[in-house]
Amino acid sequence: MNNKFSAFTRIVAFFLLVAAIVTVAVIAYGTIENYIENKAVIAVVMLAVVLFLSAVCTLIDYLRNRYTVKNRVDAILDATNAIAAGNFSVRLSTYHRLKYYDQFDYITENINKMAAELGRMEVVHTDFVSNLSHEIKTPLSVIQNYATALKNTSLDEKTRIEYTETLSDAAKRLTALVTNILKLNKLENQELTIEKETFNLSEALTEAVLSFEDPIERKKIELVCDISENVMLTSSPSYLEIVWNNLLSNAVKFTEPGGTITVTLKEIEKSVSVSVSDTGCGMNEETGRHIFDKFYQGDTSHATEGNGLGLALVKRVIDRIGGTICVESKLGVGTTFTVELQKDSEGKEHAGR
Repeated sequence: MNNKFSAFTRIVAFFLLVAAIVTVAVIAYGTIENYIENKAVIAVVMLAVVLFLSAVCTLIDYLRNRYTVKNRVDAILDATNAIAAGNFSVRLSTYHRLKYYDQFDYITENINKMAAELGRMEVVHTDFVSNLSHEIKTPLSVIQNYATALKNTSLDEKTRIEYTETLSDAAKRLTALVTNILKLNKLENQELTIEKETFNLSEALTEAVLSFEDPIERKKIELVCDISENVMLTSSPSYLEIVWNNLLSNAVKFTEPGGTITVTLKEIEKSVSVSVSDTGCGMNEETGRHIFDKFYQGDTSHATEGNGLGLALVKRVIDRIGGTICVESKLGVGTTFTVELQKDSEGKEHAGR
C-alpha cells in the first residue's frame, strides 16, 4: 500500500511539473507577443525559454535521481561488494520510516537480514570446525597414548586388557562421530533420498525401547511405556530409528539410577505423537535454546558419553521427513521431547533427487 502511494505521489509530482512548465511557456509566449511583433524573434525567444525550462527540468531530475536513486543504489552496491568479500558486519540505513518504506528500503532491510544471517552462519561454521577438531583430537590422543603404552612388554594381562578396551571405546567414539557428521552433512545438503513406506510404528518404537533394556536395568531405572497398539505410519522407519535411538540414549544418559523414563505413543486425529520423558537433571532456558545445535552440550559432566551431535541429527531428520519436535524441561526435574508426525504426510522425500 505504501509503495503504491509513493509511486502515485511521484506520478502526480511529475504531472504537476510538466503542467507548470507548459503554463510558464504559455505565459512567456503571451508576454513576449505583447512586446515583440516579429514572429522570427518570438520563435527564437521561445526556443531559449524552452531550452531554459528543459535545463531546469533536467537539473531537477538529476538531483532527484542522485539523492533518491543513485546514492542509494551506490550504497547497496558497496554493501553487497563488502558482503561478497566476507564482511558480514556491514549494515545499511533505511531512507524512510517503516510506515513509508519504498522498494529501496525493503531491499536495504533484506540486505541487512542477509548479512546478519551470513554472519551467524560464519560463526556457526567457525565453531563447528573448532569443535570438530577438538572432538576428533580427543579420541585420537587416547588411541595414540594407549597404543604406545601397549608396546610396553612388561604390562600384566589385566592392564593390557584394560588398555585394549579403552582403545576400543575411543575407536568406537571416533567412528560414531564421523558417521554422525557424514549423516548430518548429507541431510543438510539433501543428498539422501528418504524412501517412505507404511509400517507399524508401535512395533518399531517398542523394538527401539527394548534395545536399551540392558543399560536401563544396569542403572536400575524404572521404565514406563504407554504405547498405543497397531499405530500405522507412512514415513521412513530407518530414519525414525535414528530419532528414537538418540532420544532414548539421552534419556538413559541423563537419568540418575533409580529415576524414571516414560515413553508414550498416541494417535491425534491425522497425526501421531511420540514423547520420551526422563527425571534427569533437566536444563535451563539458555540450554534449551541451543539443544539442537551441533556439538552443543549443556551438561558437560556427561561429555564423555557423547559428542553433541545426536540431537542435531534428530532435528535434521525430523525436518527432512516433515514433522516437528519440541522440548520441555525444568532444571533438576527432568526433560520431555515430543515428536509429532503426520500419518500420511508427503514430507520431503523427494528432496535432493
